[in-house]
Amino acid sequence: MLSGRRLDLLDPTPVDIEVSDIAHGLAFVARWNGQTYGEHPYSVAEHSLLVEEIFGRIAPNSPAKWRLAALLHDAPEYVIGDMISPVKAAVGLGYGELEARLTAAIHTRFGLPATLPDSVKRQIKRADRVSAWMEATGIAGFSQEEAAKYFRPPPSALIDGLSVHLRAPVATRAAFTKRHEELLAAI
Repeated sequence: MLSGRRLDLLDPTPVDIEVSDIAHGLAFVARWNGQTYGEHPYSVAEHSLLVEEIFGRIAPNSPAKWRLAALLHDAPEYVIGDMISPVKAAVGLGYGELEARLTAAIHTRFGLPATLPDSVKRQIKRADRVSAWMEATGIAGFSQEEAAKYFRPPPSALIDGLSVHLRAPVATRAAFTKRHEELLAAI
């Protein structure tokens, strides 16, 4: 990793995890395989920031630790990349196990439980799907009707005032790192 850490993908430990590596990696990984409008790719880091904001609207009374979990929901992608769900399924159980080990190490590193409560996972997944709908209709060329085939359209009140941002990777990296620090300080 750029931090100088050596991450063993088959046996990751919390000591191997640095937020600077996560923020950097996610800021340079494109969602939608880069098939989005705009001058910059839409990064996993930018997506993670949006998911955390939507999660805060879905569960406004949640403690900061669950908002941090929402921010880190795709953190393993800093080393394994962003794969669409059908590819993950085709790769099989090995991918899921690798992702679960990385997630557990990341969560432990930042004081979260290795495995999140099911209720929190469901709320984060809902925020993730809302973000995917916003991305599909905002920057990936889907009509609302087409997006509705894959993602449930969110209530307008949930997304009022939110938008999908396209920023240079270094700006997104800084925003992700800053938000991570704010959430850690609030725990």
